[in-house]
Amino acid sequence: MKNIIYYLPLITTYAFAQSSSQSISTVTGSANTYTSGLDYGSIFTLPPTITPSSYTSLRSSGATSGSSGSSNATTSSGSSNSTVTTSSSTSASRTLSQISGGTRTPGTSAAAAPRPSNTQACNGYPEFCTRKYSNITEVAAHNSPFARERNAQSNQQYGVIQQLDDGIRVLQGQAHMINNTLYYCHTSCDLLNTGPVEDYLRDVAAWLDRNPFEVITIIFGNYDWKLTDASGDAKLVTAENFVAPIRDSGLLEYVYQPPSNAMRLSDWPTLGEMIIMNKRVVTFIDYNFNTNAVPWLLWEFYNVWETPFSPTNVSFPCTVQRPDGISRDQAKSMLYMANHNLNTQVTIAGMNILIPNVAQLRETNGEEGNGSLGKMVKDCEDMWDGRPPNFLLVDYYNYGIPNGSVFRVAAEANNVPFNDRPCCGTPSSSLASGLERSMVTALTGTLAAVAMAMFML
Repeated sequence: MKNIIYYLPLITTYAFAQSSSQSISTVTGSANTYTSGLDYGSIFTLPPTITPSSYTSLRSSGATSGSSGSSNATTSSGSSNSTVTTSSSTSASRTLSQISGGTRTPGTSAAAAPRPSNTQACNGYPEFCTRKYSNITEVAAHNSPFARERNAQSNQQYGVIQQLDDGIRVLQGQAHMINNTLYYCHTSCDLLNTGPVEDYLRDVAAWLDRNPFEVITIIFGNYDWKLTDASGDAKLVTAENFVAPIRDSGLLEYVYQPPSNAMRLSDWPTLGEMIIMNKRVVTFIDYNFNTNAVPWLLWEFYNVWETPFSPTNVSFPCTVQRPDGISRDQAKSMLYMANHNLNTQVTIAGMNILIPNVAQLRETNGEEGNGSLGKMVKDCEDMWDGRPPNFLLVDYYNYGIPNGSVFRVAAEANNVPFNDRPCCGTPSSSLASGLERSMVTALTGTLAAVAMAMFML
């Protein structure tokens, strides 16, 4: 049982399904439990704040736990009296009292002494530890697995480990079935195949092992949800096909199973609760869900709505596209994702192909200006009663004005001070002379592959 030292004082309160040898039926048959009224005591404690019961505007509310005015709510890297390090360097043997910054035993009276303030960051900020999962805006890597140099079907520059290290907390990708194995491929595995889903998830699980205070989301795109075999017979790919790669990669032990397959904003636990349970991964699938067989792989559109996807229009409207037909009141009770990855369309041999519009990438990922991510977030807040999106889906997250501006936009939406740091490796300072030239070369190769595929038909 990994990292169990963190949770020993709470083992009678929390239900765990951690053993790697536990059967899949046992794991999927019971939901994680937690006590919403638990006194965190010396685990995750912040100075007294007003925590909204629903998702109110974090940008304008100075009374939320995200207020930048709290002198105690600092990350360990910026505080001289911090008692713990950030999650990227937290030792697996760290004790509960070290995590807390105090020694009080959970459940004892705190009247005799001031409650310790939390200095351990959850998803980068101490303020997030007591916020609900549904009350945080995170940057999402659109088509996270597709980071292959000189391939026009790529959507990211760095692989998943670097993405997570840089602050990406939502991973989205498109899976295809080949010979009964799921692969991450973009549009066609002949154009871009980055390998088995299981290999990708194994890297994610290893990263979670090393970062015990991080909560992530994975959205599986089930491209072959209506796959047919050579004879034309339906051969559906469903949520059950995703169980093996999730289990065999080691990720399953971290997957959170909600008490409902259609969670409302108020139903979600806090990040602190998920971290204490060590259930730190929320999984969604876009098509062919089966929560009877796989209750922890949620149907995305029972829980999340999306703005128009694959956008080619810089206006980036904040209207509901998927799922179709939900009311405004329904939308207000769900998580939502802003699709902010600008595309351009190319046509070859009668086929239309969307590729990232890298010529406008820095403006698209910028903090302000027409077509910027910052403007879209503000537009969404205006349209949805002050509530920013939960997920900001972007291409090449490391580019912007300045580079890494997507994380600045998320920090502002969360009403927390941006942890100012150089972003994301050492990308070229000139997008036009670097990434765009690579895209031209890559597009030539992609179109050649499409032409060959058409010839073989």
